[in-house]
Amino acid sequence: MSREEVIETNERLRNLRIRLEESYDTAKQALITLMNKYGDSKSQRNIFQRYPMLKIMIKDVIRLETQYWALIDIPRQEKQETVPTYVMRACSIMEKTQKSGEGVKTSAKLAEEAAEKRERLERLENMTTAQIEHENNQLINDLYRLLKKYLGLRHLIRVLKEEYGSSKLYPIFPRYTMLKDMIKGIMHDPDYMEISIPLVLNTTGQS
Repeated sequence: MSREEVIETNERLRNLRIRLEESYDTAKQALITLMNKYGDSKSQRNIFQRYPMLKIMIKDVIRLETQYWALIDIPRQEKQETVPTYVMRACSIMEKTQKSGEGVKTSAKLAEEAAEKRERLERLENMTTAQIEHENNQLINDLYRLLKKYLGLRHLIRVLKEEYGSSKLYPIFPRYTMLKDMIKGIMHDPDYMEISIPLVLNTTGQS
């Protein structure tokens, strides 16, 4: 690639990282908040009072699936797809999504992003093409790991949404148990445990 293309790739990768970190933090915080609320709800022994609490805390999480702007929608890696190809495909998907939502940005936000872009480009001007390529490779590897972690959390939220919808067919007593099992299923899932092992250890004592 030419120097211009290497610089453009660096910018695309950094834009993806910014957007992906936002979505990852949103998904992670939603699940951690769910576990905190679930832990707090254990002090409520009355099933008729705890049942609506469980419903509300789950709906707070699955609402993210209906807010298209909250979580970036990146598909999983294809079987034959290399890491760099997959990460660059994620860049393209994110860029298309961003373009459709550009209108919601304020002029102040656009000015801030333009200033940050200028700073990034000025930094790259003082680097050799080989140095930028090395940085791009590191960014690709970092983004790949982050994509894997993010998609793991996103999968948990999607499954929770599906299970919650299916549980609506059941009366209160079996559904109450189902709601608890949904939350505890996430609590013990490796993708969730990776982000909050101490929280898991503190909340396995009661049901």
